[in-house]
Amino acid sequence: MECRVLGSRCAGAGAGGQILVKTGSATSCVKATCSSSFTGSTNHEQNLHGNVKFLQLATRGSSRLVNRSPILKQQRDLAARASSANVSTTFHDAKGVSSDAVEEKIGVLLLNLGGPETLDDVQPFLFNLFADPDIIRLPRLFRFLQRPLAKLISTFRAPKSKEGYASIGGGSPLRKITDEQANALKIALEKKNLHANIYVGMRYWYPFTEEAIDQIKKDKITKLVVLPLYPQYSISTSGSSIRVLQNIVKEDSYFSGLPISIIESWYQRDGYVKSMADLIEKELSIFSNPEEVMIFFSAHGVPLTYVEDAGDPYRDQMEECIALIMGELRSRGILNSHTLAYQSRVGPVQWLKPYTDEVLVELGQKGVKSLLAVPVSFVSEHIETLEEIDMEYKELALESGIENWGRVPALGCTSSFISDLADAVVEALPSASALTTRKPDDTDSDMDLMQYLTKMFFGSILAFILLLSPRIISSFRNTVL
Repeated sequence: MECRVLGSRCAGAGAGGQILVKTGSATSCVKATCSSSFTGSTNHEQNLHGNVKFLQLATRGSSRLVNRSPILKQQRDLAARASSANVSTTFHDAKGVSSDAVEEKIGVLLLNLGGPETLDDVQPFLFNLFADPDIIRLPRLFRFLQRPLAKLISTFRAPKSKEGYASIGGGSPLRKITDEQANALKIALEKKNLHANIYVGMRYWYPFTEEAIDQIKKDKITKLVVLPLYPQYSISTSGSSIRVLQNIVKEDSYFSGLPISIIESWYQRDGYVKSMADLIEKELSIFSNPEEVMIFFSAHGVPLTYVEDAGDPYRDQMEECIALIMGELRSRGILNSHTLAYQSRVGPVQWLKPYTDEVLVELGQKGVKSLLAVPVSFVSEHIETLEEIDMEYKELALESGIENWGRVPALGCTSSFISDLADAVVEALPSASALTTRKPDDTDSDMDLMQYLTKMFFGSILAFILLLSPRIISSFRNTVL
């Protein structure tokens, strides 16, 4: 996910942008463009092929996004309208789809995190990221501080983050790759006799989820499949985007009656598992002694409280995912040892362990000489693979005594992977149903007018202080120097 914060790290996992990425992937993506994004916490229902959700959704949380100047938004809106992967909106005898749906207009919404496309986008992108209550989870009493805190963090992190994006070409490739995946998925669906409109929704940058939703409504889609491009479910990724959908369903009569099927996770699908095993097997063959290589799975981390207190299934799903991939490799006679660690932590709180940087040092001390890094929670190249893994972690590994380093590319538009996503969409269609929302509890609303005014008063003071803080710090530094 594209929430890497250089100098320290941040929460999330997914892909789009303007630079070319050399990944060594077995297949290349074809050019395409699309539209908008999603993420909130939900319950989980397993089926044989993936987590398909069409249950009652809660309505808490805000989907408001910020840092959209009128001029920039107008430019982005024009680009978004020109970038939808528009295709035929009827299908014929699709596998697993009933014949009574022939006249329906099918839509598929791909959800991803988004990323800054230029260096000037970095600070507003970080603001949008940290303003999400699913990324920084403040107690209810202090939620009025969410936006001022996001302003503070994004202001101080932006300079270091800009250095990271500059090192990979000046922006994130996430949008470009996601658009390519959207077009590849459209083609794969057509081969299965399913014609649909494909939309792209980014959570924290253009094209935003709300923009994709607007286009879906304009196109009069009659059935929608929501497919987050995160193999494993987490509150901070798929969950946060689903929360945006919850708010839209609550407020819009069109979407409240629209049959929707949400594929919450798909790490356990055979197509995904085999595609990952294919890439690992190919990269192992490059080493002079493949059997001696340690397979090093590096997954994006989340704060430990997400798992232990909020019930996030991410860790369990990640561990099961690794077991499935290693099981597939063993069935092919590949018996290499492996380990799992978590990267991209940020702040003083405890995150899922073990940490990638610490494990790399330990492996070097134990005498491991050959290592193959596998970015298991990412299906697209972005800053966490291109900068964090390829630059930071590779340098650390070599300094720690590891002599032979390799890295498995992200899945991107690998044909077997895209074909399996298409199967997941076809299988999810029969489960689509109108989402229902519940009315918020009394405890969900503000207590009274006095409490609201108190929050606004202190929040305004803090916002004013934070607004001036960069100038104050700059003046202080100039005085000291």
